[in-house]
Amino acid sequence: MNKFFKRALEKIDKLDREQIKRLLFGLASENDLQEMVLNSMTDGLIVTNKEGRVLFNNPVALRYIPFRMADIFDQSIWNVVSDQQIAAFFNHVFLEQEKVVDREFTFENPRTIVAVTVMPLVKEKRISGMIIHIEDVTDKRTKEARLRRAENLAALTTLTAGVAHEIKNPLGSIGIHIQLIQKALNKYKKVSSEDISEYLKIIEEEVARLNKIVMDFLFAVRPINADLRPGDINLVIRDLLKFLKYELQEAHVELVVDLGELPEINLDNKFMKQALLNILQNALSAMPDGGKLGITSYFKQNQVYVEISDNGTGIPENQMEKIFEPYYTTKDFGSGLGLTLVFKIIKEHQGDITVNSRLGEGTVFQLMFPALQKDKVLLNFTGDAN
Repeated sequence: MNKFFKRALEKIDKLDREQIKRLLFGLASENDLQEMVLNSMTDGLIVTNKEGRVLFNNPVALRYIPFRMADIFDQSIWNVVSDQQIAAFFNHVFLEQEKVVDREFTFENPRTIVAVTVMPLVKEKRISGMIIHIEDVTDKRTKEARLRRAENLAALTTLTAGVAHEIKNPLGSIGIHIQLIQKALNKYKKVSSEDISEYLKIIEEEVARLNKIVMDFLFAVRPINADLRPGDINLVIRDLLKFLKYELQEAHVELVVDLGELPEINLDNKFMKQALLNILQNALSAMPDGGKLGITSYFKQNQVYVEISDNGTGIPENQMEKIFEPYYTTKDFGSGLGLTLVFKIIKEHQGDITVNSRLGEGTVFQLMFPALQKDKVLLNFTGDAN
């Protein structure tokens, strides 16, 4: 209620009939405006008391979530929802008094995806109920899926071209040595086992090389079946550094570690360790004569950050946009898939990765991951209403 009407009600005993009439018309007009705005929204809105009984809902909310009845006023929200999964969700949220942002649910016939947010309804710095916001994100998710398919197709095209190029060399080598064996047999009719063994050894090496190319290709194109669970990425970093301890010493690399206190993120230890290992190995390759390797982690604005820096050779500016492309490498060895797999693993963790580098000065990889939200809404809340 606005301050004008509040002051007017405090003095209602002193108001005459005409003033009270104007006050009631004003209240009705304000109520009509609010109802018109809420009913015109494209998102669903439900307001409940602390016990979960519905105080208000706009018509859109009834279209986005299946209810057992058309009038849900004063009903417990979890009792009137016909979908068992959402009913159980509401029951759990109100029981635990949790704040939940954008929990997605999918319905079939027709296929619809809705994102549900549950927030506290605050009055005079105390929780008086809950606000349920419902958004139809079907089109958004469809567009995202279409974009991902287009990106995957483009990446697959590049990857396939890279595989074809990589396979040509070992196949050519195998063909040459088979021809050498055939020529030797045709010329001498009898060839020493030493000569044959030498040719076969080279063929065997090239077959192994082909196998690795194919295995790397399959890993790059197959979906990653990551088992994402809440965890501390600092623990993954510490385990990896123990594994690399002697390799860093032999490479004369000084390690500088600054790991901050972090909230948990969703991660798969095995894949995350592989991604970090690939970045660290790139850093070591950039410092052939030794140097300084820095690893920092910190938390900022609901994001967990990990930065890996080196003072090695750096990356030329004209190559920066290509470093995550399949089969692109500046090394004399390696498959050229290391950073491609890093990018894929980071994206699988709903993260992002950026690179800053100066030629001759070094490189910094920055990884960003969304922190898990575990905010609880307490009934004896005394914070600000904003």
